Amino acid sequence: MTFRVLLVDDEPLARARMQRLLLEHADFVCAGEAGDGRSALTWLAQHQADVVLLDIQMPELDGLATARAIQQLPCPPVIVFCTAYDDHALAAFQAQALDYLLKPVSKEALAQSLQRVRHWLQPQLPVAQQGQRTHISARSHQGLQLIAVQDIEYCEADHKYVSAHHQGHVTLLDDSLKQLEDEFGHYFLRIHRSTLVARPRIERLVALDEGGYELYLRAIDKGFPVSRRHVAEVKRFMKEGV
Repeated sequence: MTFRVLLVDDEPLARARMQRLLLEHADFVCAGEAGDGRSALTWLAQHQADVVLLDIQMPELDGLATARAIQQLPCPPVIVFCTAYDDHALAAFQAQALDYLLKPVSKEALAQSLQRVRHWLQPQLPVAQQGQRTHISARSHQGLQLIAVQDIEYCEADHKYVSAHHQGHVTLLDDSLKQLEDEFGHYFLRIHRSTLVARPRIERLVALDEGGYELYLRAIDKGFPVSRRHVAEVKRFMKEGV
């Protein structure tokens, strides 16, 4: 499947660079360009796009206002913000953006973002409820951090604290495991009173000689204990995929 991309940026050089980066992703094609928000809305009224790579700081109609207008379309495309400023992140996700990239956008960051777009447009999991968060906010020593839910490998609870393990990082969350399980049950599977794991990352369930089970996730060496009350649900998921 090929995904149609609309590039929206008031800097021609930025649009040209993004076009070059997109050439490395055969399933994404630049279907159009716009130098400002109003031009983008005009283009979308006449053409179809699957994803909009959208700058925020633009003259007249900025990216945030443009995103809110896009969301009013009958079939709005996925929005990924590309901006030189990191102080609009919360507003960006309130505008229902799927991702937020900082300029200059690296090849690696774009590749990760496009993978999220693929996952969103071709979900292998049940569709999330409308309005559900795609990112979880957390406060760290670096300030407010936004973590894409689908980047999280597992979450663990230790007394009062819940930590999310994602792409080699560990971040403390304000949400409880119960809150995460209730909201993202389509993505997380409870295997222990203190552990949620990402369903797409489950690799194998191992029976231990001394009794009990351990669950292994892709690209993670350690095994996770599975409590007796959750073994049946884990086995059912591995058999049926639900």
